[in-house]
Amino acid sequence: MLPGGMPPASRDLAGRGAAPHPARWPDGARLALSFVVNVEEGAELSLASGDERNEGRYEAQEEVVGHPDPCMESHFAYGSRVGLWRILDLFDAFGTRATFSSCARAVAATPALAAAPAARGHEVSAHGWRWERHAGMPEATERAVIAAAVAAIGEAAGERPVGWHTRSASSVKTRRLLIEEGGFLYDSDCYDDDLPRLVARPDGRPHVILPYAFDTNDMRFSPGGGFVQAEDFSRYCISAIDWLMREARHAPRMLSIGLHLRIIGRPARMRGLEAVLEHVAKTPGVWVARRRDIAAHWLGQETP
Repeated sequence: MLPGGMPPASRDLAGRGAAPHPARWPDGARLALSFVVNVEEGAELSLASGDERNEGRYEAQEEVVGHPDPCMESHFAYGSRVGLWRILDLFDAFGTRATFSSCARAVAATPALAAAPAARGHEVSAHGWRWERHAGMPEATERAVIAAAVAAIGEAAGERPVGWHTRSASSVKTRRLLIEEGGFLYDSDCYDDDLPRLVARPDGRPHVILPYAFDTNDMRFSPGGGFVQAEDFSRYCISAIDWLMREARHAPRMLSIGLHLRIIGRPARMRGLEAVLEHVAKTPGVWVARRRDIAAHWLGQETP
């Protein structure tokens, strides 16, 4: 307890501080850059899918109560019908490999959402079953959700997922349940650093935490989010890349860029992603990698 009987903060807020990390990326790269494509189309809440309510959050925020919502379902379906293929083709043009963070119900409904990225060399990781937070979820339910996600993604992608990211709020049990499941190399339920870190499993083996980011993310095209033109997205992401490359002269850095099939996949926004890829292509020292590859490399750099 602190003076006056006040409780201390419940977590580590200091990190490494100003001490540079001794780790290094492959081939002398300064920055590990991870493109994460969130696959959620068909996993959003929907009365028509048997859920307790409809999803009310999209670019037009309006929840239909008590009745199915074909309008919202159609907005999401743009990502699976059109955005997926547009994004895959652009990544192919630049030889870029990404992580497709996939809600398993979406994959179960449309297996191509996992099969097509996997066939082109991308990672397919787990983003829950439905597009929902896990905070407050009963342990038995959460354990079943994780198992169902592993099974559905493994069947469609041909390989089980080794990475996990909860939509927004995880539960206080999520990481422990992922570790107990036994097949996860990393999770991304963390937003507090520019570098990975390790935590020890009960058996002593390490589990990798790969931070994610909500600022270098196309979700900011949502109303009030700050991005309107494609250039808003590209300028912001390029600024982050350039700043971290400056810092990485002294220590490694990592950056995540978040994408969504139904958001960046719109034709007026794709130029923003293309501009980022063009900038990366002419910037020496950037290692563009799948998250599983970043996690695997980090295992040899640090001890939990």
